[in-house]
Amino acid sequence: MTFEGFPEAALDFYDDLEIDNSKSFWEDHKEIYRTAVAEPMRALTDALADEFGPAKIFRPHRDVRFSKDKTPYKTHQGAFVAVGPATGYYVQIGAPGVRVGAGFYEASPARLTELRRAIDHDMHGPELERLLDGLTAGGFEVGGDRLKTAPRGYPIDHPRIALLRHRSLSVSRDYGFDGIIHSPDLVERVRRDWRAAVPFVDWVALRTGA
Repeated sequence: MTFEGFPEAALDFYDDLEIDNSKSFWEDHKEIYRTAVAEPMRALTDALADEFGPAKIFRPHRDVRFSKDKTPYKTHQGAFVAVGPATGYYVQIGAPGVRVGAGFYEASPARLTELRRAIDHDMHGPELERLLDGLTAGGFEVGGDRLKTAPRGYPIDHPRIALLRHRSLSVSRDYGFDGIIHSPDLVERVRRDWRAAVPFVDWVALRTGA
């Protein structure tokens, strides 16, 4: 299947799902999910696999076993190309449109310790800062889960304290409802964004033993 863009029906589907997140809605609209969301997402990631490798298309069902929120379905469809544990390249579509990202999304205590050692390092830490500065200058946003204070063992006035607080670290670009998301050109746009993030992802993978 060739990627032709996400149809408007994909955005409409998630708009409606946010209002009625129920099994009955899903059963009545699962064919729209298949044709407007799941199949285009597979076609998009397949078109990028020659360079980045195969993607995992996340299941649409939420794991509600330990959550107070018992709504059964995710309100977006994500796909992830892994280069290490929870580290790699990401794309998603939902009611707000398309978002592209890269980085790591969770870390074991051992990996987080290694990451913080690298950020603290006089050479590796500034290298990460330069990579992130270049990405933000190119329109990416830096995100991730953060501690409210300094991690244990690091002073609050550390020159890279903002990075040391991260428990996950990613960069992303939001395309929203830009017309390109409905176009085959989205493939090359995602490819360009992922390529730009390669040095950052490689830094994370190398410094955390991924």
